[in-house]
Order: sequence, then C-alpha cells, then structure tokens
Amino acid sequence: MAFTYFFRDRQTLDLIQEYVVPAIKTRRYMRIWDAGCAIGAEPYSLAILMKEKMGQFLFRNVRILATDIDSNNYFGKTIANGIYHREEVCRIPKPIFEKSFSPLEGKPDHFIIAEELRKCVEYLRHDLLSLQAPRSGFSLVVCKNVLLHFKVEERIKVIEMFHGSLEQGGFLVVERTQKLPKELDHKFQSLVTNAQLFRKV
Repeated sequence: MAFTYFFRDRQTLDLIQEYVVPAIKTRRYMRIWDAGCAIGAEPYSLAILMKEKMGQFLFRNVRILATDIDSNNYFGKTIANGIYHREEVCRIPKPIFEKSFSPLEGKPDHFIIAEELRKCVEYLRHDLLSLQAPRSGFSLVVCKNVLLHFKVEERIKVIEMFHGSLEQGGFLVVERTQKLPKELDHKFQSLVTNAQLFRKV
C-alpha cells in the first residue's frame, strides 16, 4: 500500500466542495462511496471538508461507505477507532485540525478524530473486481489510486459498476492520472479540466 495521509490531492477535494456539495446538500441523505479507502484518510478528509462546507446541521445526513479489499484485514479497526499518527494528519490546516482531532491520551504523536466524524463513516471489506456494488443510490463515488492497478477491460467494467451504483445525476471522482475510457463517454459528463470529476448522465 502506498503511503497515504489526510488532505491528499487537496485540489480535487476543493472541487468536490465546489461542485458536488452544493448539488447534493439538500437531499435527505447524502450517500458517498469511497472505494479503495486504505486506512481511512480519504473518507475522513471528505467528511471533514463536507462538514466545513455545509455546517453541522446538514452534515448529520452524510453517510460515507469506505471500502477496500484489505487483504491484511486491519483497515477496519483503524477506521473504526479513528486514531492516526502526526505524520498522517500534519497537512490538515491547523484551524480545521484542531476542530476535528484531539490528542490521544497516553500515546504521544497520535490523535483521535471527532466522534461525529467517526459516526458518519462505515467500513466494509469489498473487492472491486467482484463487479458487485455493495449498495446503490450513491450521490458520490470516489475511487483514487486503485484503477491504475487494473487492466483496461477491468477498469471499464468497474466504472460501469460505479455508474450503476450512482443515483441519477450522481458524481464520480477518479485519480487525476486516470482518464475516463472513451467507451464510457456517453455515461458521464466531464465537469472540470483540472481533475477527473464527472456527473452521471
């Protein structure tokens, strides 16, 4: 697993705040799937920024499903506990960090994420190549640093699965280096030129 940390690819996170949050924040439930979540830095980064953007009242309706193949079977415990080392959280702007984390008593250089953020993220082991979405009706699917490991044919099938799991008008975000296969151009509308952010059509 590549080293991961909170607020990685801040540009894409900011675009999610700009394009996705305003479009979905009035829905009763905002369901998000972070596919390939590793230790949970990305889904929790999404949770932090969504709370900042929409406020505490609307944030209560956010549900994030964090999934990973997790062959070592230890990501779930890390995400559930919400405990991270200083190196993993040091890129979070200080005012946001101080609202979102507390020092972990008895464990120097470790911090625990706020309970309301832990409550909105659920972890599930899942293999994307099963081509079976764990759920449906998502407002947003995020899959980064995963598709590059798949063959082209596998990528197409996985993204088709994402399309089927999204509600009408839902959003898809993939790694900036992974362009959408041309075979799927008719299924998504590209929203920006500086990131791989799409809307289901």
